[in-house]
Amino acid sequence: MKRQPVVFNSLTQLHKAMGQPAPLHPLIGIINYGEAQFNPKDYEEGIILNFYKISFKTYFSGKLKYGQGFYDFEEGGMSFIAPGQLLKMQDEEANYDGMTLHIHPDFIRNYALGSSIKQYGYFTYSAAEALYLSEKEKITVLSIYKFIQDELAQRIDKFSQDVIISQIEVLLNYANRFYDRQFITRKSVNNELLVRLEKHLEDCFNDEINKAAVLPSVNSVAEKLNVTSRYLSDMLRNLIGLNTQQFIHEKVIEKAKEHLAKDELTVAEIAYNLGFEHPQSFNKLFKSKTSFSPLEYKKSLLN
Repeated sequence: MKRQPVVFNSLTQLHKAMGQPAPLHPLIGIINYGEAQFNPKDYEEGIILNFYKISFKTYFSGKLKYGQGFYDFEEGGMSFIAPGQLLKMQDEEANYDGMTLHIHPDFIRNYALGSSIKQYGYFTYSAAEALYLSEKEKITVLSIYKFIQDELAQRIDKFSQDVIISQIEVLLNYANRFYDRQFITRKSVNNELLVRLEKHLEDCFNDEINKAAVLPSVNSVAEKLNVTSRYLSDMLRNLIGLNTQQFIHEKVIEKAKEHLAKDELTVAEIAYNLGFEHPQSFNKLFKSKTSFSPLEYKKSLLN
């Protein structure tokens, strides 16, 4: 019988598995990787955490697997994992330096963060889209971890939860800022990804290649480029001011204008060739982007 991933529903359960004392608070805790006793061979089918995991790794040897891909974290950095994701650790010699913050959803449920945490898109990024920190940024992040750790070590009172949650929000907002910086400093890498995206969309709209005439979706495009859909949208928004869906629509309109200028196909044929099931959907999109219907645009070219 095939072994199943090990599911951790509580922080206490995880701390015990990692050879650590019980968490100081049942719904939030910090583990120092250097002190953890965690053998990847015991969890060959992976683990599933039913709480948030914010990892700050200053050094990592071994590989973390997301889906079918591995990623080497030797540079160190941060990763953000939402509840319910499958994680796999590989390599017997895996060891870690750094800290990880675990937050049970119940800890933030009655706060605004309970809802707003879903707006931090990097919780759905893959391991290959980790956040790499400068030395100065590492100091900032480490200070927040230490603040939370010190707060947990003190006697828990009626203000503790408010104080800790405010620090979590600071940490997440700094991560937003640092990711924004990373999109800029890794612009050459992102430009290469943009070129690949444009090539893929060109192939999708090429009559000779795209025989099935299927309108590309955000998820299908991201999968083709081997990135997460949220990361791709965030990268594009930073690079060119458009998310993936908007970028796809821009390319659809460009291709539609080419067809309309050639005057070889009807509007319905153009719509089907671009992957629309119904010409009305194509007409609506075209008008929303150009203020003209396809026929009006076609007539304007004759004037």
